[in-house]
Parts: sequence; structure tokens; C-alpha cells
Amino acid sequence: MEEKTKITPEEEALAEALKGFSDAATTAEEAIAEKTDANNPEPENAVEKLQAELNEQKDKYIRLFAEFDNFKRRNAKERIELIQTAGKEVITSLLDVLDDCDRAEKQIQTSEDLQQIREGIQLVFGKLRNTMQSKGLKPMESIETDFDVEKHEAITEIPAPNPTLVDKVVDEVQKGYYLNDKIIRFAKVVVGK
Repeated sequence: MEEKTKITPEEEALAEALKGFSDAATTAEEAIAEKTDANNPEPENAVEKLQAELNEQKDKYIRLFAEFDNFKRRNAKERIELIQTAGKEVITSLLDVLDDCDRAEKQIQTSEDLQQIREGIQLVFGKLRNTMQSKGLKPMESIETDFDVEKHEAITEIPAPNPTLVDKVVDEVQKGYYLNDKIIRFAKVVVGK
């Protein structure tokens, strides 16, 4: 199934120019027909002049059409490449964290020292968070803030443990995240009433 592409302003301008050249060619052909029909003292010279102008317009039209066609192909190819490699940078940066996870898994299977395992896992989690933050991911701070329907999704309401938490987020079921200051996931929260 082919994906329909939006027509960009550049494509629209090229299409208008192509239409203009087509109109000019049609006008030139009509003028040639009129000149040959009328009894002019110099019909051969006028016909040749108009024929040369027509040929020039046709040449421009063909070149512009070919350029437009090449532009569309190049643009489609670039769009496909961009879609295929959009996540490459993020995935590449996460490979180091994946390597650390593999090493931690081996260590868990062979080690008996729980404190050492705990510290190793905390280091892996810290590295994952730092990598994600370096790519623009930022966690949303929700607990004890005012409930905001633009950022939060209320899962349930519970009686507020104290009067200062009425209409505020009491607990966070799932963290919300920003990517470059744009919300990519709303926080699922419990609201005090």
C-alpha cells in the first residue's frame, strides 16, 4: 500500500511553473496557427520565430518537469531513510547500558554478595537514566503538585491524608515524561479529595 505524501510548497510552485510553461506552449501553437492562416507579408519569418519560441518553451517545460520528477524521487528516498534510521542514535547510545545489563546478569548468577549486586544494579539504572536524560528525556515531577489535566491522568481519587493535599497528586502509579520539553507520556496519578 503506497503512502500518500503531502504536497510541499516547493512542489506546488514547480507544478504551477510547469502549468505556466504548458499554457505558454499552447498559446504559442495557437499564435502559429493564426499567423499561418492570416495573409501576412512575412509568414515564413513569423512562423519560424514562433516555432523557435515554442521549441524553447517546450525544452524549458521538459527540463522543469524532469527536475520536478527528480526532486520528488529524492525527497521520497530521503523521507524513507529518515524513517528507517530515526531511532538509530538513541539505540546506539543505549547499547552501553545493555552491555552493563549483560555483565550485571552474569554477576548476579555467580555472586552471593547481595550488597555488591544491589550496588551494581543501581549503577546500571543510573547510567540508563543519564543516557536517557542526555537524549532529552526528563521525568515529570508530580507528587504533591496540583492535579493538572494537561499533564496528569487520574487513576483514582482517595481521601487526602491531610488538608493540604486536597486536589493534589497523592501518589504516582506511572511516571510521566517530557522529551525536549514536550510531554510524551502523561503521569498516571492518584488524586486527593
